[in-house]
Amino acid sequence: MSAMCSFCDVLGRLWQSPVLLFYLLGFWIAPALLHPQCLDFKAPFRPQQELQFCQMYKYFGCCDYARDQELMAKYYRVMDNFDYYGYSNCAAYVQDLLCQECSPYAAHLFDAEDPSTPLKTLPGLCPDYCSLLHSKCSSFLPLLSDDPRVQELQHDQRGLCQHLELDDPDYCYPHLLSNELLTKNLGRTAADSEGCLQLCLEEVANGLKNPLAMVHANDGTHRFFVAEQVGVVWVYLPDRSRLERPFLNITKAVLTSPWEGDERGFLGLTFHPKFKYNGKLYVYYSVEVGLDERIRISEFRISSTDMNVVDHSSERIILEIDEPASNHNGGQLLFADDGYLYIFTGDGGMAGDPFGKYGNAQNKSALLGKVLRIDVDDNERGPLYRNPPDNPFVRDANARPEVFAYGVRNMWRCSVDRGDPMNKDGKGRIFCGDVGQNKYEEIDIVEKGRNYGWRAKEGFSCYDKKLCANSSLDDVLPIYAYPHKIGKSVTGGYVYRGCEYPNLNGMYIFGDFMSGRLMSLKENTNTGRWEYNEICMGMGLTCSFPGLINHYYTYIISFAEDEAGEVYFMSTEVPSATSPTGVVYKIVDPSRRAAPRKCHYDPLPVRVKSNLIPFEPKETLIGSSVPTKHPRLADQEKSREPDLKELLDILSEPDGQNPTPFTPTTPKPLRTSRQRKGRRRKGKHKNGTVRLVGDEEGRQDRGRVEVYVNGEWGTVCDDLWNTKNAVVVCRQLGFQHALKAAKHAEFGEGKNLNIILDDVQCEGTEETLLDCQHAGVGKHNCAHYEDAGVICGSSPPGVK
Repeated sequence: MSAMCSFCDVLGRLWQSPVLLFYLLGFWIAPALLHPQCLDFKAPFRPQQELQFCQMYKYFGCCDYARDQELMAKYYRVMDNFDYYGYSNCAAYVQDLLCQECSPYAAHLFDAEDPSTPLKTLPGLCPDYCSLLHSKCSSFLPLLSDDPRVQELQHDQRGLCQHLELDDPDYCYPHLLSNELLTKNLGRTAADSEGCLQLCLEEVANGLKNPLAMVHANDGTHRFFVAEQVGVVWVYLPDRSRLERPFLNITKAVLTSPWEGDERGFLGLTFHPKFKYNGKLYVYYSVEVGLDERIRISEFRISSTDMNVVDHSSERIILEIDEPASNHNGGQLLFADDGYLYIFTGDGGMAGDPFGKYGNAQNKSALLGKVLRIDVDDNERGPLYRNPPDNPFVRDANARPEVFAYGVRNMWRCSVDRGDPMNKDGKGRIFCGDVGQNKYEEIDIVEKGRNYGWRAKEGFSCYDKKLCANSSLDDVLPIYAYPHKIGKSVTGGYVYRGCEYPNLNGMYIFGDFMSGRLMSLKENTNTGRWEYNEICMGMGLTCSFPGLINHYYTYIISFAEDEAGEVYFMSTEVPSATSPTGVVYKIVDPSRRAAPRKCHYDPLPVRVKSNLIPFEPKETLIGSSVPTKHPRLADQEKSREPDLKELLDILSEPDGQNPTPFTPTTPKPLRTSRQRKGRRRKGKHKNGTVRLVGDEEGRQDRGRVEVYVNGEWGTVCDDLWNTKNAVVVCRQLGFQHALKAAKHAEFGEGKNLNIILDDVQCEGTEETLLDCQHAGVGKHNCAHYEDAGVICGSSPPGVK
């Protein structure tokens, strides 16, 4: 056996250190250049059971224990054909070649990056190793490969080694084992040079009208239920097909409107922890009663004849609260680990919580601006809910007994931490995103009886200075807050506790509705601090796996967790309750997956009485594709420019070169562009004239949008900047098509100019931006880091 293992301990010795193992498999920042991939076109993993045969890949690779045993059996079948001399000379070579199927780079070694191309039967070999192998053991090659070409070249050393050579010699075996660029980043969640984590997505559902909640029933069926703002809830099966008949439809009762940004509507949905046995679920929605607007919390039961439909006649109104304004309606419902129903209300709306002396949020006798906790068990007779006896203010005559926590402005999306899968650390914590007023957005962990500061404080800063100075405030600070330079409307998320992507464990993933940013926090257990990393969509080859995409609609409405603990988010192209542009995305870490079958589950059967609508994904990978040949590593090292530059270079190809089309789901650009200083043109211009400036390469078809109004040039903010706005600009400049609506000062900040337009909303047919809806010339609530831009083109998207 010593001869057999002579080559297998190279990488094994490299990974013997537990410290180095953690370094390789943990969450670390690394350049997103490489693309480990297995023969099943998925990411590598750590085997659940240590490999016995291919020990060089026992910590990280593409084989589980069962496959390792199969390769060992094949090894012995091959070696039965050798005498003692052949065994002693060739055993290690046979093992080497067989075990490369377990390499983290197996897809590259076997030239299998493209699922449509035939798989090589032998791995790519380095010329010196191949020559040595041929000189000693060429006779065993036909036993390992049924490739006629290998048999034909069995006695032709030069021809055989050329046949087994890879296009990129950096990936050949065994040199890749000692290639630091290929080994140092293995298993780590990749990040760009600015620390932005490179993750990918799977499209799960589409065509939805402002999907703002996705929940599961925790009944073993692994169905998920997606709620639309208009008041319709759809059932999706584990195969992602949708039932044609809605689960719930209360559109006639729900108060909302088509105008963009309306915060009223169907806002929350949760299933009773014992839904499997009692069939109860709870909803949170806006209603109009006479001249009053209210939020309503209702209980429904499942139909007795169809497990995929609610009995609409079973509605019982648990609670109604008057809403003094149409915004800040809250909307989250959830059951925590204690079995009680938690209700998260907004402060009543308007700005600055102007209700009463201290506002609703600080007034414990009001139900607005609060986290409420009630007991809805055993409510068939008597009161519809009871107040838990340990609620913090049940004995306070000046407080409502339902109040669990107070001082919140408008908590939008909260979740309960399932806890670490191994030791349950963090289990039961309630995380919330609380939307700010003028300066800060915050993330809170909700605890009993605590004051979260609003309106005295916004984030870590004072909002109402008089209240803020009150020594009796006794507020708890957020675990994280970010300024409006980053985003203007937080969307709370989930702590990842799923099985499929081990590197994400413990990471709180959330986003911002206005800026479209995806973000993450992870607790440093040594310091107790929460460390921030932005999440970017992987570019280049990062997401080049079948079924993955790297872009999304940027109005991030909500986050979700399925029954298995995987994390999703919902976003839309147009933030209107009637726009069917909403999509559900699953978050994917392409750097490392769980071992095969570790995350396997068998859903309980679902009796379906409705027609099924199969899921048809609409999005595709942009800026890259599943490659037919892996690019040379040396070439990758020469061009460590941001991946966005590669995408923009493709977009700038002349006609006939197949420019990458812009779609409304283009990812947020990397914020690495610098302002390009240019001379201001002199001369007279008509009001509404536009120009493009700021492209570092001086290209005329792209840049920051500057508009001429009343004798001066100015910039446009990107708050509502979209493709229709870009169409108006591009057509005005003589281009037939808009390829991209650029945001976040992608083409630099026009700091030497005034901001002329904000909140621009075009239909796409207007002559100039001035003809579109906007906040008014010179009126804005933004800064130059939000300067809008465009990329124009002569060919329509999708035309080659």
